[in-house]
Amino acid sequence: MPLITNKVFESELTKDQAAEMIQDITEAVIPYVGEGLRSNTWVLVEEVKSGSWGLAGEPLDFPTSARSRKAHRPISGHIRAGHEHKRFEEQSHGQR
Repeated sequence: MPLITNKVFESELTKDQAAEMIQDITEAVIPYVGEGLRSNTWVLVEEVKSGSWGLAGEPLDFPTSARSRKAHRPISGHIRAGHEHKRFEEQSHGQR
């Protein structure tokens, strides 16, 4: 049973965004675990209170984190099943 946990700041995502994240992550993992495990694939979106995160020894709050994300580009956009998971795998291969 795959169990994928995502931690986000409290109130960072709307309910619709959390639902989309759950769907996208499920679709991204199915090519690796197989279609037979779709019904047993759990995706958790855990909210953490602002200020309960830290980076480089400094506590972060939600506004700080939002500014930080703008400065750093993600490895890939939405990861979806099919050919895009291969692109993500190729991009992240050197980082493992």
